[in-house]
Amino acid sequence: MIDFHTLLISKIKEDFQSQNEFVVIENFLSESALNIFINVFPLLETSINRNYIPGYKKGGSVSKYSLDSLAPVFGEFYQSPVLFDFLNNITEEKLIVCPDSDPHSYALYYYTEPGDHIQYHYDTSYYQGKRYTALLGLVDTSSSKLEYRLYGETNIQSLKIKPGTLVLFNGDKLYHRVTPLGRNEQRIVLTLEYLTDARMGSFKRFVSNMKDAIAYFGFGQVFGRNR
Repeated sequence: MIDFHTLLISKIKEDFQSQNEFVVIENFLSESALNIFINVFPLLETSINRNYIPGYKKGGSVSKYSLDSLAPVFGEFYQSPVLFDFLNNITEEKLIVCPDSDPHSYALYYYTEPGDHIQYHYDTSYYQGKRYTALLGLVDTSSSKLEYRLYGETNIQSLKIKPGTLVLFNGDKLYHRVTPLGRNEQRIVLTLEYLTDARMGSFKRFVSNMKDAIAYFGFGQVFGRNR
C-alpha cells in the first residue's frame, strides 16, 4: 500500500529531527491505496461514537475494537512490517505496537458535523516509554486545519491533512488542535499509536481508559472490552 519510491527518506528523517520529532509527509499513500480504506466506511457507520465535551472537543470516533471486528484492513496496515521499518528509520527508535487492550492503538476520527473540533492538547503518553502518533488523512472536504506549535518554539503553524498525507510526531512534544468544521464539510483521519515501552501502571491505565471512554469511544467500548 505504501509507495516508498516517491519518498526521500533521508530528507524526511532530517526534517523530523530538526523539527523536534515532527514531520509532514505528503502523498504517503496513493489514491488507490486510500480507496481500500474508504471503501469500508459504510461498514463502520453504526460504530461511530459521537461525543461532546464543552470547551474542549466535539466529534466522532471508531475504536480499534470496532475496526478489528468490521474492517481488519486497518489493523493489518498498523502492523505492516514495511510501515514499521519506515517509522523506525525516521524516529531512530525500536517501536512496538500498543497492547491489545488499548482501544486507541489505531482509530478513526470523524469530523462530520458543524463545529466538530478538538482544542489544544498533547497526545500525552501514560506509558513508561515514548508514544509516537501518526495521523493519516483519508477524507478532507473541509476548512478545518491542524494548528500546532513545535516543541521549544512559540509560533503557531497550521496545515491541512490532505488525503494520503501522513503527519508523524512525538505525542509528548507537539501542542496541537483541530479547528472547527464548517457546514456541509467532512474530515476523516486515521490515527496510529506506537510505543517504545508498553509498561503502564494500574492507576495510569485507569486514567487512560477514562479519557478514552469519555472523550472518544464510550464506556461500553472501553470497559466492556478492556477487562
